[in-house]
Order: sequence, then C-alpha cells, then structure tokens
Amino acid sequence: MANVTDLQTKYSKLAQEYSKLRAQNQVLKKAVVDEQANSTSLKEQLKQRDQSLRKQEQEMDSLSFRNQQLAKRVELLQEELVASEAKGKKGKSKGDSPSQHGMQTQSVFDEDLQKKIEENERLHIQFYEADEQHRRQEAEMKARLDELEKDSKQHQAVVNGLTTKYMETIERLQSDKARLEMKTQTLEREAKECRLRTEECQQQLRRCQSELNRQLKQSSSVIQEKVPFNDTKFSDYNSLNVPPHNRRHQLKARDVAGQALSFIQDLVAALLNFHSYTEQRVHIYPLDSSIEPISPLNQKFSQYLHENAAYVRPLEDSFLQLHQSITEDTVTVLETVVMLKSFTNHFASYTHFLQKLLPYQLKSLEEECEAPLCTAALTVKNQELQTDMKRVTSVFEKLQSYLNLLALPSVRQDAMPQSSNSAVFTQLAACLHSLHDTIKEMSKHYNQKASLEQELPTVTQKLCTTTECLLGSLGSLTSSTGKIATFFSNNLDFFTSSGYGPRGNVVALNPAHAESMLANKKKAAAYIHVVRKPRPQSVPYREALANRRILTSSTESREGLTQQVQQSQEKIARLEQEKEHWLLEAQLGKVRLEKENQRIADLEAQLAAALGGSPGSQPVAGSTLAQSQEEAETALTAAGKESMLCTSLVGMLCTIPTVESVGDEESREQLIKTHYMARVGELTSQLQISDSKAVHFHSECRALAKRLAIAEKSRETLSEEIKLANQNITRLQDELTTTKRSYEDQLSMMSDHLCSMNETLSKQREEIDTLKLGSKGNAKKNKGR
Repeated sequence: MANVTDLQTKYSKLAQEYSKLRAQNQVLKKAVVDEQANSTSLKEQLKQRDQSLRKQEQEMDSLSFRNQQLAKRVELLQEELVASEAKGKKGKSKGDSPSQHGMQTQSVFDEDLQKKIEENERLHIQFYEADEQHRRQEAEMKARLDELEKDSKQHQAVVNGLTTKYMETIERLQSDKARLEMKTQTLEREAKECRLRTEECQQQLRRCQSELNRQLKQSSSVIQEKVPFNDTKFSDYNSLNVPPHNRRHQLKARDVAGQALSFIQDLVAALLNFHSYTEQRVHIYPLDSSIEPISPLNQKFSQYLHENAAYVRPLEDSFLQLHQSITEDTVTVLETVVMLKSFTNHFASYTHFLQKLLPYQLKSLEEECEAPLCTAALTVKNQELQTDMKRVTSVFEKLQSYLNLLALPSVRQDAMPQSSNSAVFTQLAACLHSLHDTIKEMSKHYNQKASLEQELPTVTQKLCTTTECLLGSLGSLTSSTGKIATFFSNNLDFFTSSGYGPRGNVVALNPAHAESMLANKKKAAAYIHVVRKPRPQSVPYREALANRRILTSSTESREGLTQQVQQSQEKIARLEQEKEHWLLEAQLGKVRLEKENQRIADLEAQLAAALGGSPGSQPVAGSTLAQSQEEAETALTAAGKESMLCTSLVGMLCTIPTVESVGDEESREQLIKTHYMARVGELTSQLQISDSKAVHFHSECRALAKRLAIAEKSRETLSEEIKLANQNITRLQDELTTTKRSYEDQLSMMSDHLCSMNETLSKQREEIDTLKLGSKGNAKKNKGR
C-alpha cells in the first residue's frame, strides 16, 4: 500500500508539472503569435517605406531631369546674351532707341537668369537634403530590418527549442503515464494478492494466537508447578546465571580485529619509513656526512633513530597475537583479552622512545636554523615543526594512558567500573582524530619547508630525493592515522556495547563465567552433533557457490583468455621462426659434414696412392694419415671459431669460410628454396584450415552474442522480479517481526500478571489461614465460656 501511495503522489506531482508546462506552453505560444504579428506589421511598414522610397526616387529623377532642362535653358540664354551683346556693340551707331530696347531686353534676361539660378540652387539644396534623408532612412531601415531579422531568428530558434523540448516532455510524460498505468495495474494486482495474503496471515495469526494462548496456559501452569521463584528479578541471583554465548559478537570482534591489524601494519610501515628517512636526512643536512663529519648531537640522534625497528616492529607482532587470540570459540571482552596488555606495553615502550627522540629532534631543528644559508621563512617552518613534534609526542602519551586504562580489566577485574568503558573509548576516538590532525599539520609544514629548501643554491639531488621520500612517508602516515581514526569512530558503538552478560543484568563478565559459557557451548555442540540426523546427499553449498563463481567469472575472464591466446600465438610464431632457422642450420651443417668427409676420403686416397709403392712405409703413411686428419680437425675447429655471417636474398645464416664457399652458397640457396617452398605449401594449407575455423567461430560467436542478449534481457526481467519479491519478503518479515514483538510483549505482560496473581493468591491464602486461625481461637474461647 505504501508503494501505491508513493506512486499516487509521484503521479500527482507529474500531473502538476504537466499542467505547469502546459500553461507555460500556452504563454509561449501567445508570445510567439505576438512576435509573428509584430514581424508582419514590421514587414508591412517596411513595404510602405519601400513605396515612399520609390516615390522619392521618382521625384528625384524628375527633379534631376528638370534641373538638366533648366541648365540647358541657362546655357541657351547665356549664348543669346553673348549674341545680343555682340549685336549691341555693332549697333551703337544706329541711335539711342535700339540701345534702349536692347538694354530692356538684357535686363529682362538678367532677371530671368537670376531667377533660374536661384531656383536651380534651391532645387540643388532640396535634392541634396532629400538624398541625405533618403540615405539616412535607408540605413536606419536596414539596421532595423537586420535587428528584426535577428530577433525573429532568435525567437524562431527559441520557439523551435521550446517546441522540441515540450514535445519531448509531452512524450516523456505520456510514456511515464503509460508506465505508471502499467504500474498501477500491477500494483492493483499485487494489492489483491496482498489482501489474499493478509487474509491468510490473519488466519495464521489467529492460529498462532490460539497456539500461543495454549502455550501460555501450559507455560503458566508449568511455572506455577515447577518454578519456585524468578531469579532474573534480583541482580544478586541473576549474576550467578551463566550468560549465553554470542557467536555474532565473536565474528564481529574478529572482523574488527582483522581490519585493525591491517591498519596497524600500514601505520608500522609508515613509522618505519619516517624514522629511516629522518635518519638519512640527518646524515645529509645541514652537513653531509660523506664530505665532513656531522655534529655529535646529530650523531646521537641518528644512533637513536637507527633503533626504531626494535620499538616499532613489536607493535605489529603483539597486535597480530591479539588478532590470533580472538576466535569463534573464545569470549572477547575487556576482562578476557589478555594479549591487549602486551600490546599496551609495547606501545608504552614506543612512546618512551618518542620521548627520548624529542629533545634531539628539537635540537637538530635548531641546528638547521643556525645554518648560514637558513632564511627567515625556513626558521619559521622549523619552529612550527618543533611545535608539531611536541604535539605528536603528547598525543601518543594520551593514547598510552587510554590504552593502559583499557588493559586494566584483563589484569584486575575491579580496576575500572564497566560504566567508564564508553567514556574511555570515546576519549580514545577523539585522541586518534587529534593525532591524525597533528600529523596532517606536520606533513603540510614539511611540504612548505621542502619547497623553501629547493630554492637554496646549495641543495643537492641526494637531499631532494631523501626529502621526497620523507614527504611520501608522512603522506602514508597521515592516510593510515586517518583510516584508523575513522575506523575507530565507525565501530565505537561496537566497542562500547557489552556483548556478554546474563539476561537483564548489567554486571561485567568475569573469566569464570567465560569458562562455564565455553564449556556449555561445547556440551551443546556435542549434543547437537549426536542428535543431528544425516541428511540426504545433495550438492554441497560451498561447491554450488564455487560453481556459481566459476560461471560468473568465466564471462569476466574471457578477455584475459583472449589476451593469453594472442600471446601464445605470438610465442608459437616466434618459436616456428627459430625452428626454421635451426633446421636450415642443421641442413647446412650436414652438407658441410658430407663435403668434409668426401674431402678427407680424397686426401686418404691420394696419400694411399702416393705411399702405396713402398710396403715398408705403411706405418709412416698411417702416421701421416693420422697427422693429416688431426690437421684437418684443427683446421675445422679454427674455421668454426672464425665463423662469419653470410647474407643472401632469403635470409641470414652463420657460415664458415672455406675454399669451396661458392659451391656451398649455391647448395645453401637450393636447400633454402626447397625448404621455403615446402613451408609455403604447409602454411597455405594451415591458412585454409584457419579460415574455415574462423568462419565457424564467427558464426558461433554471433549465435553466442544473440544468446547473451536474450540472457541479458531475461536477467533484467528476473532481477526486477527478484526486487519485487525481496520487497514483498521484507514487508512480510517486518509484519512478522511486529507480530512476534507484540506476542513477546503480551507474553511478558502475561508472565508479569501471573507473577502478580501468584503474589495476590499467596497473600489471600495467608489471610485465609490467619482468618481460619482467628476463627478457631474465637470458637475455643466461646466454648470455654
């Protein structure tokens, strides 16, 4: 039902978001329509401006045409004026009347000309102003048109993006709606099934209630008959009860001890590296011991640092013994962990070692500050490191004190009350965090100091490498202390909880309780081993798990196997090449051996022919033959020692220079040719076989890929079904736990009620007895009267 309500809330949220998106979509559509109307109105304004521009251009053309006509008219008038002036000069002698007439006509022409010039000038000014206004308006309209086009493009892009986005959201919402509808249908089916299951569970609950009531009546009758008193009510009586063995607590304790052991090992390695690299740095800086002797203080300091393994290694060994002492068959509490005292002692010795190193370390840093090339910044960093060293030593002393407190109950049980354990563990966790912060601060100061030292002119490569190693050890020390602090804080509830003790009692567990508990555990295990019946044979659980791991790891190891196959194929090809090389060498050696044997036989025949005439000279011939054989062998060995490389078109071989080298090379070429022809034939056949296998493997791989895809789909469906089943199981388990808890509460209440009823019955019986005694006494008194 919770899933149904969650889905309904999700569906309502999706519907609200969908309605919001629809409203936003309507607003955006309206904005798009408004923008489109604005763009159309702007287009119409642009058309009107174009029309007015065309009209002004036509007017300008007409004005220019009129201007040209007037200019021609002015030219004609000027020509007539010139002609009239010439005529006036010629007709001066004719009299005054014609001159007056000419003057009048000339004044008329001058006035007309002046008017035309003024009109022309005015038209020129109007034309220029109209042209300028037209150009300005055209530029403004073009700029506005560009802006409007850009705005329209942007709006169109926004509209397109919003439309695509809203279409995607609509599609997604539709798909979500369809999926939710499917989920609602499945949930309705599950709800029906759950109703049926709840009815079945209610029936089971009724049966369980009836059974529990029967058992309650039976147990109450048994308690009334068999149990004289309840010892868990009184702490003194309950402390005598043997607590039950907590196997889960033991497994958790061993797991926690194993994790702590790994962290302690990292811490020990980091401390060893830190002390060792500090010793190397003392020998290098401020004075290099290979060039000049270092100061007596640094000599003593390096001597003490050289002894660090004797104090650091026992920490790991003692904690390893502590981890080995925690098993499933033991009881792990502070009162029974005896090996914790050994670890505490070794930690105390290491703390004393740090206290012994502290003054020498401070004096060594002061000596570095007194060096001639030490700057003010380096002096400040050395002083900060001095304070860090003091803080680290003080934090280790605090850790030692808290560890001593935790180790006291294993030595003496009443040394520390059990109520103080949680406070000690909490303070220990805070101390571990302060140790991590202190070492982190010291690492930061060392880094700054190293960066300042690298700027010095006298720094050497040896000092740089040692400083880098020291910084690396500090980094590992910081990480290990941080891991230990977080580990201890995460498991603080486990450390402060009491895993053992009698039921309903807070008394600490003593070793006697632990021994009796383990004895009872062994007896119970032996009894169960005797009572347990053999089960029918089946596949063992571990074997089934191993088979499952093999099946799951086969897919993971496929890539590794392919890489191994490729490597093996390359190795086989290389070995084949070496094999061919040595086969050629063997054949050439065989040819050389046959030729040498033939040459020796020819020499023997020649010697026999040369010495065959004198029979008395046979021993001499034999000796000479032996000598010649020895000379031939020595020549062969010398030639073998002076071997050289002969190359040809087909490869490179090691040959021995002889007299018949030309014939050897020809025979070698022929042998190599035949060998390679045979080898080519073999390789072609192998290539054909490999091609057919590759085709077969390709088809198999395609089939396997299809099967894998089908298996993946089925796995996804099965995983979903498993998730649903797990959810149902958890829900049913929760219901079962709630019912169990309620029944247990009812049983406890009934047991308390029975105890109270027993007490009231005993009181009533006592009252009845007293009343009976009183009535008997009264009866006797009455008889006496």
